[in-house]
Amino acid sequence: MSHSHNGAPGDRSTAPRPATPAPMLDIDGFAELLGVSARHVRRLVDAGKCPPPVKLGACVRWPRPVVEAWIADNCPPCRRRQGGAR
Repeated sequence: MSHSHNGAPGDRSTAPRPATPAPMLDIDGFAELLGVSARHVRRLVDAGKCPPPVKLGACVRWPRPVVEAWIADNCPPCRRRQGGAR
C-alpha cells in the first residue's frame, strides 16, 4: 500500500514558509550587543545617538536588524539635538 503525500496538509516541503518576525531586543539585549551597560544605552537614546526604541505599552524594544544595521554603519547619530538643555 503506497501513501502519496502530494498536496497533503502536513507536506510543506514545496510550500514557501511564512516570514518570521524579526526578533526584538530589550534594553539588556541591546546593551549586551554593544558591550555596554543598560544605563549607557539609556544615555544614547536620550542623546539621540542610537536608533529610537519601539514602545509596546510599557515595554521598550529595538528591532534587531535595525540595531545591527546601525552598528554596521559605525553607529552614526540618529537625530540631531536642537536647542539647549531639556
